Amino acid sequence: MAAGEVHTGRYRRVPPEGGWGLLVGVGMAMMFVVTLGSLPSFGLMFGDFLTDLGEETSAIALITSCFFSALSFAGLFTNTLMKKTSCRTVGLIGAVSYIIGSMMTIFVRSTNELLISFAVFQGAGFGLMIPVSYTTFNAYFVEKRVVMMSVAQTLIGLGTMFYPIFIQRSMDAFGFRGCMAVLAAINSHTLLAMLVMHPVQWHMRRVPLEYDPVPTSAPVAVAVADEKSPKTEDDFQELPAGQGLSQRNAKLRASRRASSIPGLGNWSGPVVVSDSTERDTKPATKWQILVDFLDLTLLKDPIYVNIVLGISFALYSDLAFFTLQPMYLFMLAFSKTDVSLIIAIGAGADLISRIFLAISSTCLNIKARYVYLAGALFTIVARFAFLCVFDFYGMAIVTAIMGFLRTWIHVPLPLVFSEYLPQERFPSGYGLFMFLQGNITFAIGPIVGYIRDVTGSYNVSFHVLTLVMALCVIPWFFEICYIRLKRKARTPELGHVTIPMIQETKA
Repeated sequence: MAAGEVHTGRYRRVPPEGGWGLLVGVGMAMMFVVTLGSLPSFGLMFGDFLTDLGEETSAIALITSCFFSALSFAGLFTNTLMKKTSCRTVGLIGAVSYIIGSMMTIFVRSTNELLISFAVFQGAGFGLMIPVSYTTFNAYFVEKRVVMMSVAQTLIGLGTMFYPIFIQRSMDAFGFRGCMAVLAAINSHTLLAMLVMHPVQWHMRRVPLEYDPVPTSAPVAVAVADEKSPKTEDDFQELPAGQGLSQRNAKLRASRRASSIPGLGNWSGPVVVSDSTERDTKPATKWQILVDFLDLTLLKDPIYVNIVLGISFALYSDLAFFTLQPMYLFMLAFSKTDVSLIIAIGAGADLISRIFLAISSTCLNIKARYVYLAGALFTIVARFAFLCVFDFYGMAIVTAIMGFLRTWIHVPLPLVFSEYLPQERFPSGYGLFMFLQGNITFAIGPIVGYIRDVTGSYNVSFHVLTLVMALCVIPWFFEICYIRLKRKARTPELGHVTIPMIQETKA
């Protein structure tokens, strides 16, 4: 049975694979365009403002670090909030927080005020909307998930490509505070994006139930729809043999794999078998409550830890690099028009890369983690070339290359976790990652700004960021090599075994 299917009587209710789901996809794309579009243009928006205050690189590093720290804390609590209220309500709370922060930026007069408005309110709001958008999208699409995610990624790339040019023209036409007012109006569309995140149960379609008797000794676990959340495989009930499921559906559910990069949420990975009867009947301690709340048992898994650390370092390096790039170009005497055009070229290359990944994923079956690793490795090479060019055309070409590779770092990110984690642990595992990633960013973020202020050199700061990117590539490379060598040394007594997600009981 595919994700989200619910059997009731003589028919089953399945995700719509379209219909209202199209609005969900558009809403997700809209949310990411208005939120992600402003991050690479942070220097364009606030560069002159921070320069007038006598704070430039250090302030940018601190604010962006706090932004992702707030994002991570909010993402950590999203899973718990979605258990207490509806997924859509959590998204609306995030949208309201993001809009409040956007309106506050119109009136900022100091770095501390910008820190509160942009980093705290907008960062926390973004952190709440990300899991809500992913969860709702996954609930609406199963068979067409690859196609719809490709369309959504294309829309996101198209929107972010024109964002820096739009910001620069708004700055020229309305000034700093006028531009902030325009952006606040645009950011208000996040509220509309979250409003369309209806629970999938409101739009499920009916499909005739396939009868395929199964042994009475093997009741089949059936997903129970939750009115408050699109996640429909968290709880299970037994299905009598007389209303047996199709074995084909059971096998399909057990053998799902993340077959392509745009196919966000095609789950695979280790199967976690848990039995509620094995739980300790003693009252849980405060530490146990914290462990269960944050799912800290994942930290015992060295591969998960390596994934979290690698992606955290790569994301910080990427975002800090593109945040500092406009300031570096201004130092090289590029005009604001040239800088906005170079940023737009990088965003255009990002769009082309998204389309390339969407098309190539239909022909090639490559693990998302390998794509991520390749993107990080080639980005390191491209950055060395970036520091060797000083003219407009050379800078535009290298920025386009880095923009093309940037997609390989951002788009496969959720799939890296969904390939490794079982579906029921993805929300907590991804939330724990967001929490750790935000704290890592907050810890190392001001360091780059401090290095820039002490040395007075952007080149040194960029080399440090490249070294941080290498902290993703090198450990991942050694892990992959170690696992492959270990597999070769192991006697192949058993082939690959797929464990079906079916609970058996003895007669």
